[in-house]
Amino acid sequence: MEPQLSHHVEGAVATVVIRNPAKRNAMTAQMWRQLPPLLESFAGDPGVRALVLTGEGGTFCAGADISTLQGSPAQAQALAVAAEEALTAFPKPAVAAVRGHCVGGGAQLAAACDLRLAEEGALFGVTPARLGIVYPASSTRRLVSLVGPATAKYLLFTAELIDAGRALATGLVDEILPEGELDKRVAELTRILVSRSQLTQAAAKEFTDGRTDRDAHWAERAAAGPDTAEGVAAFLERRQPRFTWSVPTSVPTSG
Repeated sequence: MEPQLSHHVEGAVATVVIRNPAKRNAMTAQMWRQLPPLLESFAGDPGVRALVLTGEGGTFCAGADISTLQGSPAQAQALAVAAEEALTAFPKPAVAAVRGHCVGGGAQLAAACDLRLAEEGALFGVTPARLGIVYPASSTRRLVSLVGPATAKYLLFTAELIDAGRALATGLVDEILPEGELDKRVAELTRILVSRSQLTQAAAKEFTDGRTDRDAHWAERAAAGPDTAEGVAAFLERRQPRFTWSVPTSVPTSG
């Protein structure tokens, strides 16, 4: 099988699967290039309300394919950062479902998702110090925002792997699931996500990611859109709300 990102949509949830089993799902240059336009297509699809990123089989992603670093490490890193930033800017909830190794570029992708669920036995590592690579500033800041400066330094300085329990304790993951339970929990969580207001989620994503110039924009969207009225009416009528606001086809980035 050629290395690739496969994808499908089911029940308003788009799933992207990292597939390169011969190299523990390492990301090739072509796979890095494939991710931004794929995310753009899902962002503009009103039928997609959430995204799941996972790896084929028992591994999430072992990082970048090291052979891609032999020609131009800077170019390879730029491709990884572009994919990571596209994932961060994705305007709908993104969930990383992690089994096995989530290392290097794989950890970058998981950190760029909004939520991270891991199966027991998963291992996490940020490993540029093993290769003499300077970790990108944007990726470093994102890591610090998740785990704090002390843990970020530990991960970056040592390039050691940590288990799922420590990842949970530091904030790198949100939940740990017993073996065999990850898919069930991801399905349950995404059902919840797609039932909630996309207006609330899109605004909250920008605000929690540090955007400070969109307060008036989102206030106007809330006042003009249907979700607030529907949410209040559903609460008073003791029924499930039917939210209809969706992300516009042309989506501003969070940068």
